[in-house]
Amino acid sequence: MQKLGGALVVAFVGLAVSGCVGFSYISKTYVALTPQVVTIGCNEPYEVYDQRQARRMLIVSNGLREVAGCGLEGADPAATRARRFREAGRTYLDETVREDCRITGETVFTDLQTEFVYACAAPIEPRGTKVPRLPGRNPVGFQ
Repeated sequence: MQKLGGALVVAFVGLAVSGCVGFSYISKTYVALTPQVVTIGCNEPYEVYDQRQARRMLIVSNGLREVAGCGLEGADPAATRARRFREAGRTYLDETVREDCRITGETVFTDLQTEFVYACAAPIEPRGTKVPRLPGRNPVGFQ
C-alpha cells in the first residue's frame, strides 16, 4: 500500500510539473503575439498565435465551444477535437497564403490548446516583413 501511495505522489508531481512546463513554454513563446482568428465548419472561430520565425502556431479554442460547439453534431468534444484543431491549422495556413506549407507535428497542451509545427518550401521571412494577416478579435464595444 505504501508503494502505491508513493507511486501516486510521483505521478501527481510529474503531471503538475509537466503542466507548469507547458504553461511556461506557451507564455514564453506566444504571449507577445496578437492572435488571429480563423473559422471552420459552421463559423467556429479559433484563435491562432503564429510564431512564423519558428514555424509553430498555437491554436486555441474556448470552453463553451468545446461543450456546445456546432461542429460536434452530438459527439463527445474529445472525439472530434484533433480533427477540428488540425482543420483550423490547415485553414489558417491556406488563408495566410502558405498553401505549400504542411503540418509536421503537434503537441496537445490542454483540451483548449494545441501547438502545430509546420514546414514550408519558402524560406523564413526576415523579421518585420509585411505578411498576410487575418482579422483578430476586437475588445467588446470597439470596432
